[in-house]
Amino acid sequence: MSNENLEKVYIDLPNHWAIGGESLWATPLGNDLYRIENVPFFAYGLNFLDIVVATADSDELKPEIRRVVTPSGHRTYRIIFNKEIGRERQIDLLRTLEKYEASYERADEINVAIDIKPSGDYVAVYDQLDEYEKAGLLFFETCEARIDGSFDDMPDDVEND
Repeated sequence: MSNENLEKVYIDLPNHWAIGGESLWATPLGNDLYRIENVPFFAYGLNFLDIVVATADSDELKPEIRRVVTPSGHRTYRIIFNKEIGRERQIDLLRTLEKYEASYERADEINVAIDIKPSGDYVAVYDQLDEYEKAGLLFFETCEARIDGSFDDMPDDVEND
């Protein structure tokens, strides 16, 4: 992906289990609208090519995503591979998802974000990942919104009620 004409937008994630916030590449469309240009690794309810409203609280800050105005139809799943699974084996497992119109972006050696095109079979991807999880190869999660109007995870005190 070329970063030409792209800007970084930000999402505050104070309740997330792994990180306090995430920056994403986006194409500015004018009038505080941006098109997300990479697969989110931590945010919920946000997907590749979604069009969002993002505004900055000050000139020194990146625009912060406030809401999705046009969902792209893409779906996001996230994988954390078992540390014992080598890179070649990971790639073999990820390639089995391509027939369902799924692709991936890698954050590091074990964390991968899966993007499923609107025409793809997200149920088949889920079923395949579920089999891999049962075999102890990875952990995965779907990335639909956890809280209405937020891209964050549920607060710990809510999850335990």
